Amino acid sequence: MERICITGACGFIGFHLSKALCEKGYTVFGLDNLNDYYDPQLKRDRLNELKKLDNFKFFECDITDALELEKLFRDLSFSIVYHLAAQAGVRYSITHPKAYLESNLIGFYNLIECIRKYPVKHFLFASSSSVYGNHEGESKESDNTDHPISFYAATKKSTEVMAYSYAHLYHIKMTALRFFTVYGPWGRPDMAYFSFSEKIMNSEPIPVFSQGELLRDFTYIDDVVSECVNLMDKIPSTFEVYNIGNNHPETVHNLISYLEKYLKRPATISYLPMQEGDVKMTYANIDKLQALTGYQPKIGLSEGIKRFVFWYLWYKEKQHEN
Repeated sequence: MERICITGACGFIGFHLSKALCEKGYTVFGLDNLNDYYDPQLKRDRLNELKKLDNFKFFECDITDALELEKLFRDLSFSIVYHLAAQAGVRYSITHPKAYLESNLIGFYNLIECIRKYPVKHFLFASSSSVYGNHEGESKESDNTDHPISFYAATKKSTEVMAYSYAHLYHIKMTALRFFTVYGPWGRPDMAYFSFSEKIMNSEPIPVFSQGELLRDFTYIDDVVSECVNLMDKIPSTFEVYNIGNNHPETVHNLISYLEKYLKRPATISYLPMQEGDVKMTYANIDKLQALTGYQPKIGLSEGIKRFVFWYLWYKEKQHEN
């Protein structure tokens, strides 16, 4: 049975992937530094859920600490690595670019150096739809990605280029996963659907940019995780990249209407101009992934938001009780 390492295991996608792989019987070694980019209590609550699983092993580790990271790779002998740890957020990268340099570039370098020294069967890592910039229409893996419009996007593009060179120089099997607006239960509070829910429940105005007409290819967490699992055994000859999206972009206005429906409260909207670093649309072409795994997204935005709201209300009640 594979020994699987997941960096960012207490993050949103890392938590769900760790849980899914443990439930399939794999031993998962979760790494996370539990930083305070958003409320660390949410990360600790995710971790507490994972600790209920006998085959989940947690190590508090910062990937920017090269010596600490290398010791783990030397001692634990991983066979598969999913790299999901990163400094997230487009807008935060405009005001705090150094955090992205340290985590997304230096941290990524430390990790691929460990894999060079202690080889694994397959290295899969999180990239982002943001690498496509202000692309119009469906974004294909073969499209040009040389014009990122945020520093966050620039770091994600850079990790793909770094990985490509290491894959060819050192014969490491690598797969880049370009995620498109992943959402769902246990999600990130800085993302729109979560922060909008907070504001609706607190009767606060929602900041909506560009008249709410921005389009996002909202992709439900279960669809994302199922493909991350499916790709584990799809080992490339050297380096591959795949879009993991819903292939069905919707407006931010649609998102708000679903939140109003399931929270059973009206939203107050404050319209603002488009923000620096934002893109008008994300839209994943998923033909390449479908050809490999038969991928077909199962959860649309209405059902996905319904599931998120059910969790959100439960989680808030649990916090209130504590």
